[in-house]
Amino acid sequence: MPRRSTVLVLAGVVLLSLNLRPAAVSVGPVLSELRDGLGMGPASAGLLTSLPVLAFAVFGALAPAAAARLGPHRVTLLSLLAVVVGLAGRATVGSEAAFLALSLVAVAGMAMANVLIPSLVRLHFPTRIGLMTAVYTTSLAVGLTAAFLLTVPVADAFGSWRYGIGAWAVLAAVAAVPWVALVRRDAALTTPARDVSFRDIARTRLGWAMTAFFGLQSLMAYAVFGWFATLWRDAGFGAGTASALVGIVAAMSIPLSLYLPQAVARPGDQRLVLIMVMSCYPVAYVGLLVAPHSLAVLWAVVLGAALTTFPVVLTFLGLRTRTAAATAALSGWTQSTGYLVAAIGPFGVGVLHDASGGWTVPLVVLLALSVPLFVVGLYVGRPAHIEDQLRTRDDVGTGVA
Repeated sequence: MPRRSTVLVLAGVVLLSLNLRPAAVSVGPVLSELRDGLGMGPASAGLLTSLPVLAFAVFGALAPAAAARLGPHRVTLLSLLAVVVGLAGRATVGSEAAFLALSLVAVAGMAMANVLIPSLVRLHFPTRIGLMTAVYTTSLAVGLTAAFLLTVPVADAFGSWRYGIGAWAVLAAVAAVPWVALVRRDAALTTPARDVSFRDIARTRLGWAMTAFFGLQSLMAYAVFGWFATLWRDAGFGAGTASALVGIVAAMSIPLSLYLPQAVARPGDQRLVLIMVMSCYPVAYVGLLVAPHSLAVLWAVVLGAALTTFPVVLTFLGLRTRTAAATAALSGWTQSTGYLVAAIGPFGVGVLHDASGGWTVPLVVLLALSVPLFVVGLYVGRPAHIEDQLRTRDDVGTGVA
């Protein structure tokens, strides 16, 4: 690929990655003010916090088929435009229903782009999957952290929560610019539409293991980003400090996202790296049970390290397939089914917190869920390819020895 084209694709991937989380998490830091401004009740607030994972499940499943029909670059551009419209629109409306509808538009676009980016990496950088996954997951972490740390200051500077959440539409509009040029590449693609389907992936152990691994780590991530600012406020911190602690959790992904994808992409069995990351989950949860206030910064750092299982699982999407089309199918399957599992996280933690009147029960449940996460994590960490498992099943089914 010519150098100019490489720079254009790289810019597109980085800017796209920066926009894959603000639509979902920017409401958290100003949720109380938002609810007051719109008169939003508890049920609607719960739906708002669950919209991202529901959109990932539904619209993420549509992304591979849409990319096969229209082209991955065109769908990516349309996804970013949906983010722009949704983010800008919801910052101006006064109706609770309109706010929820426009939020759905924004997170739907985010969900489709989120599914396609691993296949775009394999398509444009097939020999540098670890490096490019590190680049885009680090950019994603920067966008996530910025959404937590900057939403409140922007809202305060301009005097309204609307500016705090609406400012992210500008970043999404900038991100769309490279993709306007990249859509022309769809006409030149000769990759088969989809040589591996959802049904094919559902026939493999690796496909279901990826669902479980992705779903469990996403469940924990969305529980943390949806509720832990409230946890720390209940532990005695002010709103700004509690938001900053969640920002620390998100910020830990920035340096680790540069390292972990490249570490697990090395030849051979790299499960030791995965074990070290996953071990941070129980340490953080036990720490928050014992000392949520006095050692809050430490547990935020440890929990942030644990949540970098996310760039690891995204790396596996490229490593466990052989073609860009198969990567898109595996990504769509893993994320759509995995986010159905993840949707339980923010909703379930809220229910457990309200029912128990505290944070002990939710933390114990999250601690218990780290056990199955270990089990499926060790399975998906073994070198394997979806196509090989499909070939083995086909050979067995046809009697080929």
